[in-house]
Amino acid sequence: MLGKKLVTAQKRGETRALCLGLGMVACSMMMYFFIGITIVPFYTKSVWTTETVCKVLRANIKDKVFCPNSKGSEDEEIFPYPCLQVWVNLTASGQEVMLYQTEDTLERNPKCSYVPDKLENSKEVKARIETIASNFKKYQTFPCYYDPGGTQTSVILSRLYPSKGLLFAFLWPTLMFTGGCLIIVLVKISQYVSVLSAWQ
Repeated sequence: MLGKKLVTAQKRGETRALCLGLGMVACSMMMYFFIGITIVPFYTKSVWTTETVCKVLRANIKDKVFCPNSKGSEDEEIFPYPCLQVWVNLTASGQEVMLYQTEDTLERNPKCSYVPDKLENSKEVKARIETIASNFKKYQTFPCYYDPGGTQTSVILSRLYPSKGLLFAFLWPTLMFTGGCLIIVLVKISQYVSVLSAWQ
């Protein structure tokens, strides 16, 4: 009687462990799919792949401009902000080009180097842009990214999805997939050992 209870408890534990392993594998596959349709296209689409050194030539704040509508946004999301324009000397080619914060900045407003998020306090936006302009004037030389193919003459300060960020995004689903597979393998080994012991 006690032996039957132990066998039943063992089978229940193996079933739960097997479900846990399969669930971890399924979740990791969903995460892989989500990363593949969201982050990977943005990473492969970016042409600013080579890092170089940029030297600031001038950083000017122009008159206020309106943040253009992004796709699917409403009219109330348009707001005015000071337009910061940063021109740098590209060390790789010696050209004078315009600097943008990220790839998204160029798409949102190609006239400005920095596009702030919508803030109700316009003074805060102005102070932030002035701080950014002063930092560019203070730190004249810094790393930036350019397009080695020459399709884009502008440069960006940082990539939205760098190589390290992409690897980090794939790290967690990989660990979950490995852990799930390990659990399944251990359960199968346990079942095999149980059957072998029963035969003996």
